[in-house]
Amino acid sequence: MTATTPALPTKYDATTTEAKWQKSWEEDQVFVADPNHGGTPYSVVIPPPNVTGSLHMGHAFEAALIDTLVRYHRMKGCNTLWLPGTDHASIAVHTMLEKQLAAEGKTRFDLGREQFLEQAWQWKAQSKGNIVNQLRRLGVSVDWSRERFTLDEGLSKAVKEAFVRLHEEGLIYRGEYMVNWCPASESAVSDVEVENKEVEGHLWHIRYPLTDGSGYVEVATTRPETMLGDTGVAVNPTDERYQNLLGKTVTLPISGREIPIFADELVDPEFGTGCVKVTPAHDPNDFEMGQRHHLPFINIMNKDGTLNENAGSFQGQDRFEARKNLVQQLEADGVLVKVEDYKHTVPYSDRGKVPIEPLLSTQWFVKIRPLADRALNSLDQHNSPEFIPERWRKVYRDWLVKLKDWCISRQLWWGHQIPAWYVVSETKGEITPTTPFIVAHNQEEAQQKAIAQFGENVKLEQDTDVLDTWFSSGLWPFSTMGWPEETADLKTYYPNATLVTGFDIIFFWVARMTMMAGHFTDQIPFKSVYIHGLVLDENGKKMAKTAGNGIDPLLLIGKYGTDALRYALIKEVVGAGQDIRLEYNRKTDESSSVEAARNFANKLWNAARFVMLNLEDKTPQQLGSPLEHLEKLELSDRWILSRFQQVVAQTRNYLDADGLGEAAKGLYEFIWGDFCDWYIELVKTRLWEEATNPSRKLAQQTLAYILEGTLKLLHPFMPHITEEIWHTLTQTSGEFLAVQPYPEPLPSRLDNSESENANDSSPLINPELEQQFELLIGTIRTIRNLRADAGIKQGVKAPVILQTGNQSERQILELGKSYIQDLAKVETLTITPALLNEPKTTMAGVTGTVQVLIPLAGIVDVKALRTKLENSLRKVEAEVKSLTARLDNPNFVSKAPDAVVQGAKKALAEAQKQEEILRSRLNRLGENSTRSASSN
Repeated sequence: MTATTPALPTKYDATTTEAKWQKSWEEDQVFVADPNHGGTPYSVVIPPPNVTGSLHMGHAFEAALIDTLVRYHRMKGCNTLWLPGTDHASIAVHTMLEKQLAAEGKTRFDLGREQFLEQAWQWKAQSKGNIVNQLRRLGVSVDWSRERFTLDEGLSKAVKEAFVRLHEEGLIYRGEYMVNWCPASESAVSDVEVENKEVEGHLWHIRYPLTDGSGYVEVATTRPETMLGDTGVAVNPTDERYQNLLGKTVTLPISGREIPIFADELVDPEFGTGCVKVTPAHDPNDFEMGQRHHLPFINIMNKDGTLNENAGSFQGQDRFEARKNLVQQLEADGVLVKVEDYKHTVPYSDRGKVPIEPLLSTQWFVKIRPLADRALNSLDQHNSPEFIPERWRKVYRDWLVKLKDWCISRQLWWGHQIPAWYVVSETKGEITPTTPFIVAHNQEEAQQKAIAQFGENVKLEQDTDVLDTWFSSGLWPFSTMGWPEETADLKTYYPNATLVTGFDIIFFWVARMTMMAGHFTDQIPFKSVYIHGLVLDENGKKMAKTAGNGIDPLLLIGKYGTDALRYALIKEVVGAGQDIRLEYNRKTDESSSVEAARNFANKLWNAARFVMLNLEDKTPQQLGSPLEHLEKLELSDRWILSRFQQVVAQTRNYLDADGLGEAAKGLYEFIWGDFCDWYIELVKTRLWEEATNPSRKLAQQTLAYILEGTLKLLHPFMPHITEEIWHTLTQTSGEFLAVQPYPEPLPSRLDNSESENANDSSPLINPELEQQFELLIGTIRTIRNLRADAGIKQGVKAPVILQTGNQSERQILELGKSYIQDLAKVETLTITPALLNEPKTTMAGVTGTVQVLIPLAGIVDVKALRTKLENSLRKVEAEVKSLTARLDNPNFVSKAPDAVVQGAKKALAEAQKQEEILRSRLNRLGENSTRSASSN
C-alpha cells in the first residue's frame, strides 16, 4: 500500500491505521511462511488459547512478547513461521454446554453423544472467531493460512498415531487405580490439574470398639463419611502403644463390619492418636496399604459425589450432607470422642473448583517414567531446552523427577475419543474390567484385528472416554507441522526456535511437550523456553476472575491503540521472567502506563510529520545517504549518527539476549530524547536556509536516514504506526516495512569505498563526541532551568556566562556555541576560564565543572524574584524542620515501616539540597538576602 501524499495527517488515528495494516498484511500474505525460502529457520507455535476463551491481559502480554521476537527475526532475514491455533478445551466446553442444558432442564445424556457433539461443533464454529479476531487486533504476525485446532483432522490423526504407538510399546495401559476424581465435571483429572488449598477444617475423633469387647481404639479423620468404606485400622509397627492390639479386630461403628488391626510403616504415629482408619478405595495411601495387606476395596461413592448402596442409610446423600448426618449419628451412638479445629490441605479440581475425591476407577494411563527420564537426560546432558530465566530449569527438573503415571482418560464426550474398542461379544455384550480390547487407528482396523483374534462374529464398542486435553497439546509443536508425515514444514521448522509461555504451565504443558517430542521425534521440541511473568494490577496484585481485578486489554486498545498497549507491556519488563505492573484507574478505565506509550507514539508521529514536511517531498533514497558525505557533516549530524549506531548495536544485543524490556527502553530514550528533543531542534535553523545551502541538504539527509532507521528498529515493538510512517516516508509500493532488513551496526570507520573522499576515515561511532555533546546538552538544560527559576519570559533572550578552567570543555562549548544560543535563547554567550568581575545579581547553576551564570539586571524584576525565592525558602525550611523532628522521634523510627522511614530520610535530603540552592541564589541577588527567610 502506498500513501497518496508524502505528508502525514495532523493527528495519528490508531484505530484506522491499525485496522488498515492488519488487513493489508493478511491479504498480501506477508507472514505466510515458505519452507523453501532461504534463511535460518525461526519458528514459534502459539500457546493455543482455549476455544472458549476471550482475550485477557495475559494473552496480550504473551502475544506482544512473541510478536516482538518473531518480527525481529523476520527482519533479520530468518525463514520465520509463527503458527497460530486454538485448543478444544474439553472440560471448559463441557461445563459451558452442560450449564446451558441444565437451564433447559436437560443433561447431555438426554441428548446422547451424537447430538451433544453436534451442538459442541456448532458452538465452536460460532465462538472460535472471538479469540482469533481478538488476537488479530493485537497485530500478531502469525501465518493464518496454517491455523490449527487441536480437534482438526490432521491433529486428530497425530493423536491416534501417538496413542497406538505408545500402547504397542507398552507405555499406555488400562487398569483400576486410585485417581483424582472431580464430582463437578464427573471426570478424572491429572495430578497437575489439582490445586492444593489450605482450609480451616475439623478433625473428628471416633471410637472403634474391639470386637472381643476388651476396649476400643480411637481414630482421627478429616473425612468421617469415608469410614463407611473402611476395611482396616493401621498403626505404625514401631508404636509401642498398640503392639498388643495387632492381629485383633474392631467392629466398625454404624455399619457393624468387622475389620482387622495391622501395622504399616506409612502410618504417622504423630497424627491424631497414631491409629488410623484405612479406606483403600478412597485414599491414595490407604490404596497402597490395602494392596499390601490384601484388604477389600469398598467404593461408597457415585461419580457425582453422592453416596452409593455401600453407604447403607446414607445412600443418595451428597458427600458433605452425609458427613454432617453421619457425625450426628456417631454422637448419638456415643462413639464420637471430640471434634478439633484443624487447618489442613485439601486438593481442589482446578477446573471444577470443588474438592477432589480420591476414587478407585478403571482408567487409561501413560507409563511416564521412560518418557520423563529421556527428557531429564536431554536437560542434564545437553541443557535442552534452555530456560530463560535459568531459575525455572530447577522447577522443571524437580517436577520431571517426581512424576507419577499420567491418567489420560476423561469421562467426557468433547475431545479425542480414545481409539480403543472393547470386544463386548466376549463379555455378554457389556464392558467390564475384564473385557478384552483392541487399540487401533480406526474402527475398520479394529474390526480386522478383532476378527483375527476372536472370530467373525465379534462385536465391538468404542471406549466412550476422551483423552486428556494435554495429551493432544503435548504433541502441538510437531503435530501442527504435519507429524507423523515427513512434511516440508516438519523438516524446516521443527524443532521450534523458542517457546514463550507462563510459569504456571511448566507442568501442564511444557513438560508434556518435551516428553512426547523426545519420544516420538527424538528431539526436544524447542531450543529455549522463555518464561514470562504476570501482569499485575495497579496494586501489584495478580489479576484473577475471582478477585475481580482484571483489566480488559480490548478496552485499552480502543482507548489508546494496539501499539500503545503492546509497547507499554514490553517496556515494563525489567529482566526476563519478571512480573510487570500496569497502572490503571478503575473509575475512569484509564491507564497512565498505556497513556505514556500512546504519548510516545504521538511524539514519533509528530516528529516524523515535521521531518517529512521539510524534505521537499523527497524520499530518503532520493535525498541520498549522509554517510556519503561524512567529512562535510556538522557536529550535530555526526553526534546523532554515532548515537544511532550505538542504539542499533544495543537494541540487537538486547533482543538477541531476550532483553525485550531493556531494548524498548533504549529506543524510547533515543527517539524521544536524542532524536526528537535534541537533534530535530538543533537542525531547525538549517532547514530554514536557502534550498541551495549544502548544510540544509545534509540536515535533510540525516533526518531522513535516522527516521527511516528508527522506524525499522521500533517496528517489532510498534508495528502499525511504524509501517504507516515508513510507507509515507519512502513512498514504496508493493513492499512492507515488516520484511525490510533490520538495521545492523556499521563499522566504526567506513571503508574508503563508501566515502566520496578516499582519505576519509571519520569515525561513525564516536564515544568521545557523544560525551562532548552531553556537556552541551547539560549546559542548555541548565540555562533553561535557570531561566524558568528566574521567571525570564519565553521571548526574551538573556546574556549567559559559562566559566570553566578546563580547556577541553571550553573548546567543546565554543564548537557548540550556536546550538547553545539557539536552543537556550541566549543573546550574548561568554565562555571564560575565570570570572574577573561577576555581576551582582545573577542566577547560577552548574553542569559538570562548568559554572553557568545569567546576569539578571534589566531582564527581570529582581525585587520580585527575591520575594519569590524567600517565600520558597520559608516553605523548604519548614519542611526541613518538620522532617528533622519526625526522624528525631524514636517512636517514629522504631515503629514506622522501614519504607516510610527511608522515604522521610530521602525527602529530608532533597529538602536540604533545595534549601542550599535557594540560599545560594538569594546570596547572589544581594541586599540582605543572606538572612534566614523565616526571619522575614
